Amino acid sequence: MIKEVGRLNIDDYKVLDAHVEKIFRSLDKDKEELAVKQIHELGNTANYFVREELGKRLAEYSGEANLDKICGDLLDDFIYGIRATGLFYFYYKYFESPQHIIATLDKTYANVPWESETICFEMWKRFPEQMRDNMPIWADSDDEKKRAMSMHGMENIAAKNPQYVLTFLSKLLDDESEEVQKKISHILTQVGRVRPIQTYTNVRRWLLDADETRFNTIWQTLKRLANIFTQRSRRDDGQDFLSITQKTINEWRKDPNPNVRNMGTKLGSVISIRKRKHGR
Repeated sequence: MIKEVGRLNIDDYKVLDAHVEKIFRSLDKDKEELAVKQIHELGNTANYFVREELGKRLAEYSGEANLDKICGDLLDDFIYGIRATGLFYFYYKYFESPQHIIATLDKTYANVPWESETICFEMWKRFPEQMRDNMPIWADSDDEKKRAMSMHGMENIAAKNPQYVLTFLSKLLDDESEEVQKKISHILTQVGRVRPIQTYTNVRRWLLDADETRFNTIWQTLKRLANIFTQRSRRDDGQDFLSITQKTINEWRKDPNPNVRNMGTKLGSVISIRKRKHGR
């Protein structure tokens, strides 16, 4: 038996390979129902790594059976592990076809959220152009889960394309969904770590006419950046981040706009408090 949790070892892979061979033999003998049953036997598991490796191996099938149709049906199965297996099949089968993968994610972002997030994260690294083209459409969705997923992994382009990310976030800044707001805060923090000048410039503009909700959303992010400041956790450009943040605080404290001035005061205060605690 393959383990129910944790990464797989060599014995697990042997069991997995032998089982997939049985599935392929069933498909080649036109025994589709048996093949589906065999997929269920292994895919109905809580182990993330089994789902991924099963889907990955199924994607290597080279016979005549219509495995795309079979695995397409898996995406609608009532068992989570089976749906996840189907998703991984399409991800690895069409590994170099971003539009096909994005189309599959469009079907799974809500009912296979963990694996969909993992793949979205990788897609922003592997196919940033296609993600930049497609994710704004997701961001306009009526479904809050889809809007939130549109940002997942966007930190992978934060260093090279900070203004794209910041403009993207600005369009969702006043979204009422808590899930979307959490994602905005996370991504904005990551951009702020690597591109503080662009981040603070955009944040100031967002603050000018901010209502209480937007102000609080921005504040949650800046508190995270305050943690980075006080812990001095930046390695490569840490000094730039520290000096830019301190300069921004000093400027915001004197800003004519009350929102900006208030934020500068709050940010400076929380950093001072945390620095004292850190010093002890």
